[in-house]
Amino acid sequence: MDATTSAPAQRRRPTIRDVAAAAGVSRGTVSRVINGGHWVSPEALAAVQEAIRTTGYSMNQHARSLVTGRSNSVAFLLTEPQHLLFEDPTFSILLRGAAQALAGRSMPLLLMVAGTPQEQSQVLSYVGAGHVDGVLLISSHAGSPVLAELVRQGIPTIACGIPLGFEGQLGYVAADDLGGGRRMVRHLLDRGRTRIATITGPLDTPGGRMRLEGYRAELGDAYDESLVAHGDYTREGGAAGMRDLLARRPDLDAVFVASDLMAAGAIPVLRESGRTVPDDVAVGGFDDSGLAATLDPPLTTLRQPFERISTEMVRLLLEVVEGEEPAAITLPTSLVVRAST
Repeated sequence: MDATTSAPAQRRRPTIRDVAAAAGVSRGTVSRVINGGHWVSPEALAAVQEAIRTTGYSMNQHARSLVTGRSNSVAFLLTEPQHLLFEDPTFSILLRGAAQALAGRSMPLLLMVAGTPQEQSQVLSYVGAGHVDGVLLISSHAGSPVLAELVRQGIPTIACGIPLGFEGQLGYVAADDLGGGRRMVRHLLDRGRTRIATITGPLDTPGGRMRLEGYRAELGDAYDESLVAHGDYTREGGAAGMRDLLARRPDLDAVFVASDLMAAGAIPVLRESGRTVPDDVAVGGFDDSGLAATLDPPLTTLRQPFERISTEMVRLLLEVVEGEEPAAITLPTSLVVRAST
């Protein structure tokens, strides 16, 4: 038997013509359904959707991009060193949530990390060339050249957290960092703590700045600069901040750490100094991204609604892509009390 005749014939890929024939509508109607369903009756829409299912038709995204002028994809842009993507669980939670929100719209999510000047230049060239429809900007810093260039080029962008310096130009979704900081300090005061220190996040980030403002506002006249150390949202930064505080204020009896990852670095330093948590020093964090519950002791912290943050960022970004004005949303945090306080 001839091998060329024994092989099964390759199945032809279904086309718009096939979908139109199966649905009993014109190819133009099918095209309108594929590109958003505008000016299509509910009956025709249902017929086309059923025909797409039964024929197994799959859109050629490249062809669609040529017609619409869009890439039909979105960038998840992290402006931090690459290792933090794996060390800080908040980023992976946000990434997963954004991917899930876009999956329902059949839009891929492109992960981009721009922690170095070279990476930033490459990313800006890529997004500026129109390879993505918009950018979900994660962990922006005040004065960031990436932030400024995205605004200058008019690339649809939604920031995670208030985009410092561009509040009126970019939309964003933020947790209530200031209110969360106040709530943690109030919790520690209510537990009888009187010498409450803090390890801040970077002060060029909205979380670092606003959580410190919340801490300061709740303490009022009791605020003491000697009880403030500055960190960088890393485990090592939390450890260094804790050592600095203990050297300056060995009498501290509580510390509000501006991220759970930094708290994970601070607690071992307290233990090494002979102090117990929470008997000698109570410790509170911020995030509740999964790490807090695994610490020893389990960490009292402020929970950010990460899944909702991702979902709202995607929604706002797609609205901007469609030409709507950028919007801003601030979501509440919630106190999760565990054994560290």
